[in-house]
Amino acid sequence: MTVDNTIFIERDEHVAWLVVNRPSQMNAMSMAMIKGLRDAIRELEADDDVRVIVLRAEGDCFSVGLDIKEAARELIPDDSVSGREQLRNKILDLQNCVSVFERCYKPVIAAVHGLCYGAGVDFISACDIRVATQDAVFAIKETKVAIIADMGSLQRMPNIVGEGWARELALTGRDFTAKEALQMGFITRICADQDALYAAAGELALEIAANSPLAVEGTKEVLNYTRDHGVSAGLEYVAQKNAVVLYCEDLKEVMQAFVEKRKPVFRGR
Repeated sequence: MTVDNTIFIERDEHVAWLVVNRPSQMNAMSMAMIKGLRDAIRELEADDDVRVIVLRAEGDCFSVGLDIKEAARELIPDDSVSGREQLRNKILDLQNCVSVFERCYKPVIAAVHGLCYGAGVDFISACDIRVATQDAVFAIKETKVAIIADMGSLQRMPNIVGEGWARELALTGRDFTAKEALQMGFITRICADQDALYAAAGELALEIAANSPLAVEGTKEVLNYTRDHGVSAGLEYVAQKNAVVLYCEDLKEVMQAFVEKRKPVFRGR
């Protein structure tokens, strides 16, 4: 299924593959692509048959970041109060396009190969799990082009890799390898090549999709809530969630499957 000429969706059982497809431009992210990714996530979130989403890219790399030529035309304001307010609103809109990946109640896995710069890091930072090929190279490049990263990396990276690493990477703008990314906890797995990457991401997605959708979605929600509000609030929140979820049909299916000595078949209700 094609969402936009730079994005398409593939489906495999309960897994949807959201594919960035602008290889001739090294998947530089245009405004249309960024908004297309937002719309695609919303569409997949509303699809009851989809339980896990994998974000990947066609071509030689994941993404070299924002399409700078287009951004210069679209984002640089005239030097006036109204121009700067328009820029602020455009930035907020772009931030929302990234944040929908984090807010999506279905898990999102990022499968990264080759270069992943700038806006690419913004998007994968908003995903739940990141896996990469051994040749993957990442960077929060914005300080090298006289910009403050403003689409989420500065807000999310400290929670993923810690303040020290996040500050070093953001302030220097330097490249960091897949090996470094694994050591700091930014990615969870390194794969030999793209075929191995997509196999690993697919297996991980299917393993998640085999679990109770309500429990998976609730777990992501509780993890995000606890991160944003702290341990005590998170404990209270999960108690509230389970007071509702524990009466679901999926739990009854687990008990029935145990009695019948078979694997449970979850229906997400």
